[in-house]
Amino acid sequence: MKWFRDIGPGVLIAAAFIGPGTVTLCTIAGASFGYSLIWAIILSTFSTIVLQEMSLRIGLVTRMNLAEVIRTSIKSVLLNRFIILLIISSILIGNAAYEAGNITGASLGISAIINNQSVNYFPILIGLIAFIILYQGNYKILERSLISLVLLMSISFFITAIMTKPDITNMLNGIFKPKVNSDNLLIILGLIGTTVVPYNIFLHSSLVSEKWNSIHKLRVARLESFISILLGGLISLSIIITAASVTNQNITGVIDLAKGLEPLYGKFAIYFLGIGLFASGITSSITAPLAAAYVAKSCFGWNDSLKSKRFRMVWIFILIIGVSASMVNINPIEIIKFAQFSNSLLLPIIAIILLWLINNKNIISSEYNYRYQNVLGIFIVIISLILGVKGLISLL
Repeated sequence: MKWFRDIGPGVLIAAAFIGPGTVTLCTIAGASFGYSLIWAIILSTFSTIVLQEMSLRIGLVTRMNLAEVIRTSIKSVLLNRFIILLIISSILIGNAAYEAGNITGASLGISAIINNQSVNYFPILIGLIAFIILYQGNYKILERSLISLVLLMSISFFITAIMTKPDITNMLNGIFKPKVNSDNLLIILGLIGTTVVPYNIFLHSSLVSEKWNSIHKLRVARLESFISILLGGLISLSIIITAASVTNQNITGVIDLAKGLEPLYGKFAIYFLGIGLFASGITSSITAPLAAAYVAKSCFGWNDSLKSKRFRMVWIFILIIGVSASMVNINPIEIIKFAQFSNSLLLPIIAIILLWLINNKNIISSEYNYRYQNVLGIFIVIISLILGVKGLISLL
């Protein structure tokens, strides 16, 4: 029971990245490329574990979130403002793209439930729901109930993955023989972007600094984070394995996505997926703008309450961008894919900032600086830079 009370930050981080983007990208990866992209989701999960651990370590050691640490530790005014501007730009742009994917995913969920493939006006409804909840600030109960629905859908994918009786040899090839080409590159970057979520890295440091007031909780925090994110990665892996059994490789709509759940739910799969997409979409539509506002509040050193005009203006801006992008006459699946791709391009920036902070002896003493994790962090930066540059070249 004592360990159960320590559960919190890691579970919330894992639940945050199991959203519409994860369901959509993992389904497309499995249906279009079989088991060949399993290595990408394993790399993404591994990167998330490493970077989120760095974030929580900074939060627990300093008792501040990342944005506060950056703002107070950089003495050069010019460099301080440059880094803060870079973070604000990255988080706002990334969250705006991510919000478009969240709202689009929730809209797809509604369209599946009511059997109406037009999603033109659903983003406005989703945006209004998110606005009302954010404006009142009383979203905890709704968030917990919706996360429960998402977890139920995730467990279903895990069971279904076992039912599909995957080919172990092909799975091992997908793990140990990475394939990167022009056909799968954007999906690979999408898988990275939907798992290693930039705002989660900032959010994690805030959560642990608020939950625990002792550095002696570092071991517990690391273990809780590791287990939670690992389980989230297993869910993503299950979705890929499940989708690999889908015969239709051309994923153009929510009906194609639902085929992955048909072995378990039959004709009701479309409704179950619809509820899951709506739940994950509306939950993320609330948390993404809120996280962006928290980052802005920390970066600028605002002491305002969560109901202040400045705080509200940030999340309203993110919400408006998300709704507007979702209403563009583009295939919703393509919007979700692009949103996750955009997130992946921010990974090297955030990872470099994390590495710099964790190796600054004025912030983290050598006692809490681990060489092997620095090596892993550098590896993540190099891989993400190579894939990001390739992705940009491919896109252009």
